[in-house]
Amino acid sequence: MDAVLQALADESRRTVLEILRDHPASAGELAAALPIARPGVSRHLRVLREAGLVDVRQDAQRRIYTLRPEALVEVDEWLGPYRRLWESRLDALHTEIARGKKARR
Repeated sequence: MDAVLQALADESRRTVLEILRDHPASAGELAAALPIARPGVSRHLRVLREAGLVDVRQDAQRRIYTLRPEALVEVDEWLGPYRRLWESRLDALHTEIARGKKARR
């Protein structure tokens, strides 16, 4: 999970994942979407590949990258208790707001 979190820490890598969430993309398409030089894009793609977040396949002269969402499962499970904590707090806030509106009537 540490490799995934480290990979997610970079804004450019998160941008790549957002693009790949919608559709597979070539290295060139991904490079065009980022404000960095092509060698930097290649390094980011290598980090994402090594973290298990993307797969790559050769298509003639192009490399096509796809998202591997299963790599995020462990992070999602780790975040679960924090999500439940905030959901319960937001539910309590909603209840208090509803009580306040009722009391003003």
